[in-house]
Amino acid sequence: MKSDSKRSNLIILFLATRPNHLVAAAAPVLVGSCLGYATIGLFDWPFFILALVSIVLLQAGANMANDYFDHVSGNDWANENPTPFSGGSRFIQKGLLSPKAMLMAALAALALGCAIGAVILILTQSLFILGLGLAGLLGGFFYTAKPVKLGYRTVGEVVIFLLFGLLPVYGAYYLQTGRIDIVPLVPGILVGILIFLVILVNEFPDVTADAAVNKRTLVVVFGVAASAWIYRIALAASFVIAVVAAAIYKPMFYSGLLYLLTLPAAVAVLKAVNAEDLARPGQFKASRITVLVHTIGSATLTIGFVISGLAG
Repeated sequence: MKSDSKRSNLIILFLATRPNHLVAAAAPVLVGSCLGYATIGLFDWPFFILALVSIVLLQAGANMANDYFDHVSGNDWANENPTPFSGGSRFIQKGLLSPKAMLMAALAALALGCAIGAVILILTQSLFILGLGLAGLLGGFFYTAKPVKLGYRTVGEVVIFLLFGLLPVYGAYYLQTGRIDIVPLVPGILVGILIFLVILVNEFPDVTADAAVNKRTLVVVFGVAASAWIYRIALAASFVIAVVAAAIYKPMFYSGLLYLLTLPAAVAVLKAVNAEDLARPGQFKASRITVLVHTIGSATLTIGFVISGLAG
């Protein structure tokens, strides 16, 4: 019975990390690492695995920390329209985990992620990696933690663009190549836009609860209709960037063309991103398709860089 109870508790803790969302951390590492392979023709598996595990643990810890601090602020308690993609794990609200257990689990995951990051730092002896690691740790924890509460100050979406887009793509690329240059800039921006879209679309179902606790997300500040246009413009911009980059930027040729495979999902989500549906309780079609756009888009970039590497 005790072993069954422990197994059940471990399963609950694992699910509290929101494992179905951890692809957000894996995507930039895959893109940046394969870009490194396309650039130098070599792939460092140990650094790839260390970076992947570290960032996934940091995201898992950040997810649980956000659940804890959104509990403290009353945000998740005020949310009467949670979806599978927004409103937190709800484990505290459902009584599956105590707030203390959630916080302790968050700190443990963050500590493990930092420990692996420290191994990377020792191996590279790079101030660049140190800076990226600190940005990831502090940005993830203080996304909802006092006194910073980045996600409450209309900068959360930009922070996510950086922490799960541009910066880890650069970091993964650096671990493969040892270079700091402009090569990862366009891929990093594209991955950043994709995760920005995920965060933005998930703010629509939460708008009432966020406004109630003064969580000033883009949707709270600009409203549903204007934020839907921000979404549309950002999504369209990603395709413009990909096509232009494929035409003039050699490392992006295959990835830029393959990124167009995301178009069918993008067209579908544009139909779902309208003020009427986004404001309707229980509606999360746009969130579901946006996650698909993020996954397909990141995969096409990764595959494109692998093809570039194989082609020499």
